[in-house]
Amino acid sequence: MNTAAAAAVRRETKEKDMHTYTPHGVCSRAIHVELDGDTVSHVDFVGGCDGNLKAISKLIQGMTVDQVAEQLEGNTCGRRSTSCADQLVHALREAQGAQGV
Repeated sequence: MNTAAAAAVRRETKEKDMHTYTPHGVCSRAIHVELDGDTVSHVDFVGGCDGNLKAISKLIQGMTVDQVAEQLEGNTCGRRSTSCADQLVHALREAQGAQGV
């Protein structure tokens, strides 16, 4: 297999492993989640507070879904009853359920 074909296969595999969640009640429009079992391997937010969400994504890499939930579940933003961090927990749990973990 040539280099271009191998890269295409890696991209396709990565896209299959990526779970996309549509958050509710927050500024971000999508959360892309990749898990390795119950461990967070990658998170990417679309929209929202860019710097803060990039930082959260870096900080939770390598943590389990339960560890992230323990820290972020129920976090609010202003007068909202949720936040991007809280919605991230929903995204992680949905991704976990989708892979049967």
